[in-house]
Amino acid sequence: MRLFIAEKPSLGRAIASALPKPHKNEQGYIRCGNGDVVTWCIGHLLEQVEPDVYDDRYKKWNLADLPIIPEQWQLRPRAAAKKQLAVIKQLFKQKPDLVNAGDPDREGQLLVDEVIDYLKATKTQKQAAQRLLVNDLNLPAVKRALTQMRSNQEFIPLSISALARSRADWLYGMNMSRAYTLLGQQAGYQGVLSVGRVQTPVLGLVVRRDEEIENFIPRDYFSLHALIPYQNGSDIFDIRAKWKPSEAIKPWQDEEGRVLNRKLVENVAERIKGQPVTVKSAEQKQTKQAPPLPYSLSALQIDAARRFQMSAQDVLNVCQSLYEKHKLITYPRSDSRYLPKEHFAQSPAVIGAISQNDKQLASAVDNADLTLKSKAWNDNKVDAHHAIIPTPKKMLTNGLSGHEAKIYQLIARQYLMQFYPAAVYAESQLEFDIAGGLFIAKGRVLVSAGWKSLLPAGKTAQVEETEADPVPALQQGEVLTCREGEIKDHKTEPPRHFTESTLLQAMTGIARFVADKNLKKILRDTDGLGTEATRAGILDTLFKRQLLVRQGRNILSSEAGRGLIHALPSESTYPDMTAHWEHQLQAMAEKQQPYAPFMQSLEQQISSIINKIQNSGVPSSLRDLPQVERKPFKKRSFRKSATKKMPFKKPSGK
Repeated sequence: MRLFIAEKPSLGRAIASALPKPHKNEQGYIRCGNGDVVTWCIGHLLEQVEPDVYDDRYKKWNLADLPIIPEQWQLRPRAAAKKQLAVIKQLFKQKPDLVNAGDPDREGQLLVDEVIDYLKATKTQKQAAQRLLVNDLNLPAVKRALTQMRSNQEFIPLSISALARSRADWLYGMNMSRAYTLLGQQAGYQGVLSVGRVQTPVLGLVVRRDEEIENFIPRDYFSLHALIPYQNGSDIFDIRAKWKPSEAIKPWQDEEGRVLNRKLVENVAERIKGQPVTVKSAEQKQTKQAPPLPYSLSALQIDAARRFQMSAQDVLNVCQSLYEKHKLITYPRSDSRYLPKEHFAQSPAVIGAISQNDKQLASAVDNADLTLKSKAWNDNKVDAHHAIIPTPKKMLTNGLSGHEAKIYQLIARQYLMQFYPAAVYAESQLEFDIAGGLFIAKGRVLVSAGWKSLLPAGKTAQVEETEADPVPALQQGEVLTCREGEIKDHKTEPPRHFTESTLLQAMTGIARFVADKNLKKILRDTDGLGTEATRAGILDTLFKRQLLVRQGRNILSSEAGRGLIHALPSESTYPDMTAHWEHQLQAMAEKQQPYAPFMQSLEQQISSIINKIQNSGVPSSLRDLPQVERKPFKKRSFRKSATKKMPFKKPSGK
């Protein structure tokens, strides 16, 4: 028999539905008509043990006991998963052919592989094991996936990479969080100062942004436009051409090219008044803007935060419901924005489902052109999973909650855009010579809306539109006259505080915060800080630890968050370290780097940091922190498992 081990019950039931009937539902598994058995995990069935399992003295947090580096790593069954693990163990005794049906990502691969290892599958079983990759829980998609299974051995490097990440996060997070929490205790702070390779650079981003705003000193700067009268038939209007300062003006400009000396600008304005204006160059062209690609999870979370003020975790929860409960969207924890070419054939069925499931999109469906094929369909850009799109499933009744309906509509609209033509713009640019100075007039007018016609009224989630000044079609060498120069006074403005949307954008586009070109490339290639599946949880942890706080839509750092960032080594608070990790983890997944050197280097790094902490005393930034706000205590029923006492809950290691 074949034993399919799915990542979660919903996936297990979807797999069983594609296998021969009759089905016999047992406790924790389904037996199919051909003898195959489908069982499932409940997320991770196993977890890293606490430090005190390795040595009883670690029950008490003590700076002198750090760093904690296990000689032999151990996993234990999660308390809530012991029953299901026992079910899988019984099925293992029948020596089945194994099929790893974890979610199609690094974490999903490890989640099932670690169970196979823990239950001591034979070498023969491991070599014969297959890998099932399911992106869509609807029956046709699962049946198709069952015909395309691959050897699980192909994915072992992915599993090793995930294992290295898991252990490295434990080592770094456990040791650094204990160390800085203990330093905080010595200074009188009773909260958990958790540290992680991802959460801490994210916190560092917010702290540095907040302090940049607080320390910002506004400066005056000045802009100059030449006003050039032009008559087009009976219409008379001013061409507004912006002054482009020459190299000689650099001493009076800031790093962004803004002119800081008003008298200088006044002199130029006086010099061009009433002077001839010669057209140096004239360009008129049409440009096309292709529709935005379908969503990855992060792109969806960013749009939902901007449109509906939903948190990243709320969006992920809604997506899981749309995927598992309603089966209306494909696998939601995807980092891809592309689709396999074979999916194009399903587009009529998908669009038909959208038409029934969301009546507000009926006209958008009617005007879709299914002969169009956007750049989203690209097999070279799709690996284990593809972009999040609607499935062909039609709901008989509308059973979606408010947030479910909103997120489904976002995903559906983005998919429909792939069947709309590009937006077309008429662009004009004129360069003028006025008294030896260069002035430029630019214009951009939307000629054909194309996919932009699908954007909600008043909403331009993808591109902000602005009214353009008129720029007529002139000929090179044509001469006009400048009526006057128009000077405008401006003040530099501080950057804005992060919101849920902009912080997620910063996490996915973290490369722009890094100077090193090599690291920039790594962070772009790995799609930034964290993964699609973890970013929401990372932000949630920072809020729960009270290192970040919300103020309306803004996300701010707390005093404890700032104190921690200033106490940590600088390299821990920037994304560079994560880039180095991801580079090595990706190399592991591609069989280009072994596991051991990565872990040895990390152990040495942690030992060095802990040694400095032990010899340096309490950092001044951790002194006089405010008391932790604690939620009112709720009396709970006594549980036997609660007798084990730890000073703090184990901090997240990310």
